[in-house]
Amino acid sequence: MPPTVASASRVSLQAFKAAFFKALAHPVRIRILEVLVRQQRSVQQLQAALALEQPIVSQHLRVLRTSQIVEGRKRGANVHYAVRDPLVGELLKVARRIFDRQLVGTQDLLRQLRQERGSEPLTPRERRPRESRAARR
Repeated sequence: MPPTVASASRVSLQAFKAAFFKALAHPVRIRILEVLVRQQRSVQQLQAALALEQPIVSQHLRVLRTSQIVEGRKRGANVHYAVRDPLVGELLKVARRIFDRQLVGTQDLLRQLRQERGSEPLTPRERRPRESRAARR
């Protein structure tokens, strides 16, 4: 059966969403965004902040620009980059909260594994109850 207009529209929307997340799916691009969320920067400033070579920074900025996640504005001889939508910063914050919850669960599993084996003592951090880690958030 041929796809309907509505189902084709959903597929293209899902493809759009996937392309957005694919643009974010690299550690260097996440680092760039974490810097740009705080303040716009030139390529040279990003290089210094991230301790990366210019071609690497430029390559990842190109992906973020193509996906319309960042924009560049010419200022004198330099181009300064900024996050196009401040909600990207909120997205990164939410992702950090999700990752923190996942890591807490992983730490709990590691603690249980070590207790089962009985061979390795718990570190002071592992001895803290889960509630104290959650309270720090």
